[in-house]
Amino acid sequence: MTATHAPHGEKTGLAATALAAMGVVFGDIGTSPLYTMKEVFGGHHPLPVTPENVLGILSLVFWALTITVSLKYVVFITRADNKGEGGIMALTALALRTANASPRILWLMSALGIFGAALFYGDAVITPAMSVLSAVEGLEVVTPLLKPYVLPITISIVVLLFFFQRHGTAAVGALFGPLMMFWFATLGLLGLWNVIQYPSVLAAINPWYAVKFFIDNQGLAYLALGSVVLAITGGEALYADMGHFGRRSIKWAWFAFVFPLLYLNYLGQGALILNDPKAIESPFFLMAPSEILLIPLVILATVATVIASQAVISGAFSLTSQAMQLGYCPRIQVRFTSEREKGQIYVPNINWLLLLTVIIVVLGFRSSSNLASAYGIAVTLTMMIDTILAFVVVHALWKWSWSRAALFLVFFVVVDFAFFSANVIKILDGGWFPLTLGFSVFALLSTWKLGRKLLYEKLKQDSVPIHAFISGLAMGGPHRVDGTGVFLTADPESVPRALLHNLYHNKVLHQRVVLLNVLTEDVPHVPESERVRVDPLPAGFHRVFVRYGFKDDPDLPHAMALCAAHGMDFEMMETSFFLGRETVVSMPISRRSRMARWRQILFTWMFRNADTATAFFKLPPNRVVELGAQVELS
Repeated sequence: MTATHAPHGEKTGLAATALAAMGVVFGDIGTSPLYTMKEVFGGHHPLPVTPENVLGILSLVFWALTITVSLKYVVFITRADNKGEGGIMALTALALRTANASPRILWLMSALGIFGAALFYGDAVITPAMSVLSAVEGLEVVTPLLKPYVLPITISIVVLLFFFQRHGTAAVGALFGPLMMFWFATLGLLGLWNVIQYPSVLAAINPWYAVKFFIDNQGLAYLALGSVVLAITGGEALYADMGHFGRRSIKWAWFAFVFPLLYLNYLGQGALILNDPKAIESPFFLMAPSEILLIPLVILATVATVIASQAVISGAFSLTSQAMQLGYCPRIQVRFTSEREKGQIYVPNINWLLLLTVIIVVLGFRSSSNLASAYGIAVTLTMMIDTILAFVVVHALWKWSWSRAALFLVFFVVVDFAFFSANVIKILDGGWFPLTLGFSVFALLSTWKLGRKLLYEKLKQDSVPIHAFISGLAMGGPHRVDGTGVFLTADPESVPRALLHNLYHNKVLHQRVVLLNVLTEDVPHVPESERVRVDPLPAGFHRVFVRYGFKDDPDLPHAMALCAAHGMDFEMMETSFFLGRETVVSMPISRRSRMARWRQILFTWMFRNADTATAFFKLPPNRVVELGAQVELS
């Protein structure tokens, strides 16, 4: 084989994954031209349409895409991968590995990461509403007579989008890349057509126009930043989806294809507005060179927004699954929609909650311009959290000097804070919604984590050391019966409560007793070869340790089959699984607790409605025995 063949194959593979990435990674940022320029010059705080303002905004858009998306995410933060995986949960896990950090600093970083993840759910609600609504509003450009049908059509598309989530994206996923490639090509061609009519807009790449815009407008320019940020919403998805496509594919697709065509479309909209200021009513759709192309363009834009929405909804499913694995979310039903693609999952509860919330948002805000007020604040806050966590990673794990790491932090935080502060003024106009949603999800995640910690501590107080228990059996113990008893336990050093309850009620003990401990590591995946470890103990007792990554699918029967390589076979028909099923009760108001009263009520409700361990760990239901007890949180 000659040396030239391998690079060709490598390039082919890179091009294929880059094409696939276009259908997932760039959906959100790729549909931003539908509303960004329209909001800047025709939104709640419209700018006068002058050559100076148009060139200033185009310059701001270019440098926002360059600094925040290209430099911050594509060049820097995508290097902070957790065994190949990206996203705020993976970045938080990396940051928490810092050596010699105080418990308070670790708690703060954990809280930042959870809050950033919580804000993502706000994005998962607003993106489908904003994107689909802005695309369907193109019908108003075709004819004003269709305006009354915009909301019903939008809601119908959204309902269909969420309804088909249960079928997964495996069947249509292959179409996403080529369709989005066609979308970006269309963006570029529309932009080029209009730039030819007014080529002077190309000068906007010069940063002086952005600086001059701020000098000339000051306060108004600051308000405009709140709309310019719409051009970079979805930038954080580059990092979140890195595990699916790899850093090189995303980098290649962005610089070689997406970024140039995306910005060319913004230039084209600027040229159109300068030629015809009235075009600000819908600059994207009015770029079409002929009215005949309007309806096909509306259809293509709608398809692109559905793909963008699909990506963010799938991201919400993945984030929920990761949160469950890391102990921030109660167990809820997760379905796998593809036999080949492990990451394609469907979470029914989250799906229907998102659908209900999206419908409420569409009916409440009623237009993409109104929704623009809610769009941006959650995204910019998440971007700022990413920067802070990345600063910890580059200093503590990459061993950058304080001065070099501080330079990284200051440069990007100044940009992030500028965009975030410009969006703060939108809070009363609609920005309160994603913040309220984010704080609500944060309250749920943090309450569950704290409640589980207090519950574990309470159970540990009443526990019996396993070695002392086994030593006591040598002096005469209960009757031993044939078969294997498997007891799930969070503390492998103590006797599980389910085992003690079984002894108390049934007065028997199996010939072989297995204490099964499941641990989720702060890495995406744990190799099969490292999945299980068997620790033999006296008197027929064994401890089995099962390790999963936060993106692995827990399957205990499969893990137990791996124990055969360690000299321990399981016959399922002779094995019984004993699970503790605690009922949490709130403390009386007269007694002090480390958990606020409202958190106690919330945790109790979440605990009672959590999915069973039987379903979560895929245990055979006919071999499971649940033994319950009441536990009062301290």
